[in-house]
Amino acid sequence: MKIRTGIGIDVHRFEKNREFWLGGVKINHHSGLTGHSDADALIHAIIDAMLGAAGLKDIGTYFPDNDPGFHNIRSTKLLEEVVNIVNQNYRIGNIDAVICLEQPKISPYIDEMKQVLSKVLMIPSEDLSIKATTFEMMGFVGKEEGVLCLANVLLTGKHN
Repeated sequence: MKIRTGIGIDVHRFEKNREFWLGGVKINHHSGLTGHSDADALIHAIIDAMLGAAGLKDIGTYFPDNDPGFHNIRSTKLLEEVVNIVNQNYRIGNIDAVICLEQPKISPYIDEMKQVLSKVLMIPSEDLSIKATTFEMMGFVGKEEGVLCLANVLLTGKHN
């Protein structure tokens, strides 16, 4: 059986007067993330991990930030497209992701994120791990200037 892994990372800074979307869930917070789309850093990290594992180019190749068609688009829509591309040759084995931010606390939202994302990814929720951590007040994450998300995905070949 052919097995492939991929790593994705995404970073967005906070901005006032924007909704805060993370893992396909609207988070209650005084600021949202800056970006051309809804700036869902968790989904963007998962997308890059999936594309990398499949040996494809990065998220910006498929969804450029200068394309008005992607302005304010929900990242779940982008993830649906990537799932369709990747599922032509592979199946998702599992995804492990980490959200790095100081505030707000993410643990109350993780189960909902897993429900939303496992549906879009077409995998059981137990094959998706989402964890959160702080940077202990160090760096841009610790100063609450932004969010960093990491994702690791395992794909298996469909035809092997």
